Amino acid sequence: MSETETLAVVAVNGGVGFPSSTRALTDALVREVAATASVTTRTVDVRDVATDIADATVFGLPSTALDEALRAVEQADLVIAGTPVFRGTYAGLFKGFWDLVEPTSMRGKPVVLAATGGSTRHQLMIDQAMRPLFAYFGSLITPTAVYAAAEDFGVAGAPGAELAQRIERAGREAARLAQAVAVGQRA
Repeated sequence: MSETETLAVVAVNGGVGFPSSTRALTDALVREVAATASVTTRTVDVRDVATDIADATVFGLPSTALDEALRAVEQADLVIAGTPVFRGTYAGLFKGFWDLVEPTSMRGKPVVLAATGGSTRHQLMIDQAMRPLFAYFGSLITPTAVYAAAEDFGVAGAPGAELAQRIERAGREAARLAQAVAVGQRA
């Protein structure tokens, strides 16, 4: 992959609130990847397709908006998957979205795992719930995942210094991994 080639990066934000700390985290990860590689970006906010997820699950017919979001993820070079922690695991809407993604499209695809929660006691959710989900897909999970508790965000929701360091490390790892995979696919 030459330095002028562009990676398609799609962030899936499982946050349902507005404003959303999960969206702030996925946005920060996207910015960090963009600082390392040439990218095009898209963010899928699952709250915007919540009804569509339910309809597609029950009736089997995704809406145009949901179908476009699913195709974006399936065709991405890199996915950033972020969710808030609800009762010790990922959000139901977040999982509902991934239930509709074509599993083979995620095989070998680099994925950054990210989660937010009210306290640090939920940080193992990434390893206990998210890693198995993306291992099922056969995705290439980046070594550094990012968990952010409420206290990790500073003034006006900006990441504090320690969170910013984790975001930087994860973003750089993800960009390098996605570039290496893209080179391998083109070779």
